[in-house]
Amino acid sequence: AIRVGRQLRAADVIDVLSDLFILRGTPGHVRSDNGPEFAATAVKGWITGVGAKTAFIEPGSPWENGYVESFNGKLRDELLNAEVFNTLAEAKVLIEQWRRHYNTVRPHSSLRYRPPAPEVVLTHLGRPPHGQTAHASAQLLPMRH
Repeated sequence: AIRVGRQLRAADVIDVLSDLFILRGTPGHVRSDNGPEFAATAVKGWITGVGAKTAFIEPGSPWENGYVESFNGKLRDELLNAEVFNTLAEAKVLIEQWRRHYNTVRPHSSLRYRPPAPEVVLTHLGRPPHGQTAHASAQLLPMRH
């Protein structure tokens, strides 16, 4: 998850985490650095309240969370060092575009050069949409003479 803002507070962290937990379920642990937005009493209390535990990375020990360190490096090299954001709105749009590309298009070596979550387009392949009869779906198509 990426949240773009001029400042991120404990409430922003809780908001993002709650969205992730609803989408993916509550993890056993939430690993983070000791930044003030994660170390805040409100965030630690919320994480405990939903049944997870905190797992803080020791200062100066980035290897304790290699996936995030790798991601942060790619984000910085491929986007943040290459762009100048003139407004917060522009930053939000460009960062979201990069995030979508990173997850749905960009090949990842650890996944045999496939993207982690490729976009999928579903078609009905000639069948009516779910819950409709063939007669009802026929009404949705333009008639040709």
